[in-house]
Amino acid sequence: MAEPALPDITLTTCASITDIPRDDWQRLAGRSNPFLRYEFFQALEDSGCTRTETGWTPCHLVFRVQGKICGLAPAYLKNHSRGEYVFDWSWAEAYQRYQLPYYPKLLIAIPFTPSQGPRLLLDASLRAQLTPALLDQLLGNLTQQLGAHSWHLLFPDAPDQALLGHDRELHRTGCQFHWHNRGYQNFEDFLAALTSRKRKSIRKERRQVADQEITFHTFHGRDISDQVLSAFFVFYQATYLKRGQAPYLNQAFFELLREHLPEHLHIIMAVRHGEMIAGALFLAGETTLYGRYWGCLEEYDHLHFETCYYQGIELALELGLQHFDAGAQGEHKLVRGFEPVITHSWHGILHPGFREAIADFCSEESEHVQAYFAESQTLLPYRNEQP
Repeated sequence: MAEPALPDITLTTCASITDIPRDDWQRLAGRSNPFLRYEFFQALEDSGCTRTETGWTPCHLVFRVQGKICGLAPAYLKNHSRGEYVFDWSWAEAYQRYQLPYYPKLLIAIPFTPSQGPRLLLDASLRAQLTPALLDQLLGNLTQQLGAHSWHLLFPDAPDQALLGHDRELHRTGCQFHWHNRGYQNFEDFLAALTSRKRKSIRKERRQVADQEITFHTFHGRDISDQVLSAFFVFYQATYLKRGQAPYLNQAFFELLREHLPEHLHIIMAVRHGEMIAGALFLAGETTLYGRYWGCLEEYDHLHFETCYYQGIELALELGLQHFDAGAQGEHKLVRGFEPVITHSWHGILHPGFREAIADFCSEESEHVQAYFAESQTLLPYRNEQP
């Protein structure tokens, strides 16, 4: 079948967010989602977290119609698969066994952020013109021009998924656990929706944290002092160092977030005997609280659950938010009121033989994910009348 004729649409790349007019980015991305803010990507670049030396070469996509910017997408040329949360290491190893290069690859994603949301920032006229086949052709042509071997679009929202259904693209699914505000006014309202056994279990966990003489303090935006930010960064580093890894982000990045995106930024600190012992960082959007980073230097009973989940739920309620995305993985969230959510990614594999093999992998994996999702729904701790 012949490829579709391209309307007057061009797709190019920019090597830095600063090469894209801020007004165009804000016009297409809006200001409500912290991970789509121009300032977020600028902080990643200015702090040196996304650069060629870290394997994250900025390669942001620019769609133009008759020379006018009508679409944008955050994108990177990658020479590894770290920091993505959609794992394709086995694909890279298969390429290596056949002495074929898997990298570089073109990644359309928010760095280090496994949260669903818009990835293709398109105006209404361009979205109406694009079809899955046309988008596949544009991305395939660009991938080849860049010398990459595949493109990958991670954690898109539903409108973007509608443009990602071409038969040459591969669809993967995953499962996360999110908390939903069902009209609760406070934490006790949430507990009242749980079964008696689970309600008692959560109260016991929270009481055990309090019995260890641990209290919690929340800091917002520019009220986050240098002392608090520095302490949080030490905790954040420790999470990675315990696994023998270097952290993806540096302190300069968090300082830039505080400077340029204070309205989105919140830090919760655990304090014992006057000393900060653990911390968690959250970013708030228009309707969703995102729990992103956490760490501690010493282990305390249930401290992680309290700092990251229960304190996060209370923060979401305080901010009047409807949804709490506490990050990837973690089925231990399930018994604490977090519900299973299917996530998505789409992959354009240029090599026809590997595309066929990876398609089989994705199909089999999806069956397992759907079964896991269905089983998880049966284990929710809510009373029967909970919707």
